[in-house]
Amino acid sequence: MPMRRPSLAWCAAAIPLFLLSAATVERRAPMAPLAELRLVPSPAPAGSAEPHLATSPDGVVWMSWLEQRANGGHALRGARMEKGRWTSPFTIAEGDSFFANWADFPTLLLRGGDHLVAHYLWKTGGGTYAYEVRLVQSLDGGRTWSAPVVPHRDGTPTEHGFVSLLPSGDGTRAVWLDGRKAVRDSAGQQLPVPEGTAEMTLRTTVLSVDGTLTDEWELDPRVCDCCQTAAVATPGGALVAYRDRSAEEIRDIWLTRMVDGRWSEPYPLHGDGWTIAGCPVNGPALAAAGDRVAAAWFSGARDTSRVWVAFSDDGGARFGAPVRVDEGDPLGRAHVVLLPGGDALVGWLEARGKEALFQVRRVAGDGRAGPVMTVARTATARSSGFPRIARAGDQVIVAWTEAGKPSQVRTAIARVAPGARSAAPRPGR
Repeated sequence: MPMRRPSLAWCAAAIPLFLLSAATVERRAPMAPLAELRLVPSPAPAGSAEPHLATSPDGVVWMSWLEQRANGGHALRGARMEKGRWTSPFTIAEGDSFFANWADFPTLLLRGGDHLVAHYLWKTGGGTYAYEVRLVQSLDGGRTWSAPVVPHRDGTPTEHGFVSLLPSGDGTRAVWLDGRKAVRDSAGQQLPVPEGTAEMTLRTTVLSVDGTLTDEWELDPRVCDCCQTAAVATPGGALVAYRDRSAEEIRDIWLTRMVDGRWSEPYPLHGDGWTIAGCPVNGPALAAAGDRVAAAWFSGARDTSRVWVAFSDDGGARFGAPVRVDEGDPLGRAHVVLLPGGDALVGWLEARGKEALFQVRRVAGDGRAGPVMTVARTATARSSGFPRIARAGDQVIVAWTEAGKPSQVRTAIARVAPGARSAAPRPGR
């Protein structure tokens, strides 16, 4: 694996969300991305946050979230959507040492049938950012869960997180940011290390059904410190997206693919050229259906904030020219799902004076874009976390954290608007 290129970074603020009625912004386009948007009573109680949505192979959307316990601990819980309603929640894990963070949140993967895999973060003592990744599995639809497995074996009291999970044969591949090169003392201070080695790395391994770990790789030896990763399975192999960090502090989105049993040399998704001396906490998003892949991401290159989407029809080996989807002042937090027929539904946060809007837009592979739709109204607060989108058939589910004391996860459901021709993007965007 080629050795190519993390500073401990500043972090941008996240956002609380309150549902709006659907309303298009651009009148020229003939279709809205979503229809019949409505709130769905959330299975998560007061004190919940950090939702994650995933769709099973049989087309059922599941949600996980963290909730605070009365004793001061946390529980990771989950539920699935049936006939437009959430089922009674189940507990994945609980305890008093969760690392609960607005930007680095647990995820859930549906392997098929009753096989579920989840990850969460657990404090290991020492400094604020000394925590490990824990993987657990259920073979009975979430009723019982295995003992946790830690996918990294370095044993250092450092940061391990920003995990993506995806199927890998009969097992589950985990991809994460790994801080073993940035060892800290008990007060959280960086310990002296040889020059050039205090770097966040990108690593991966495969968890088998019986809990063993295989196929461990260092995918990139120098990456951005606290941006989310993304990973999808394609017919040709796994595809991973992440924010890189060059020696010149260029932090663009890069990719690596599994090809013939080995990981490719990392390569840029697009040459944004964003030079920034800190982590923007704005990772990429991927969605795949066969060899069709959509990638969405935020960039602040040349002092201009943008949200982009690009398409690949060869499993991520090559992407077409990116299409800008924002309305001129985005905060980022991009997410993406593929719709029937191959269009992408891109979501992001857009600033509006003292507010921010969670917006979505439908984009075709040839760059034609439909109107922007506002899904939720927001205000700035880290405790709001990252809103999520999932699709099952012709339905789209949205989840977010409504900030407050206490916070609470909220959810909504909409129907994918009929597939009409979408309008071209505005000139110069």
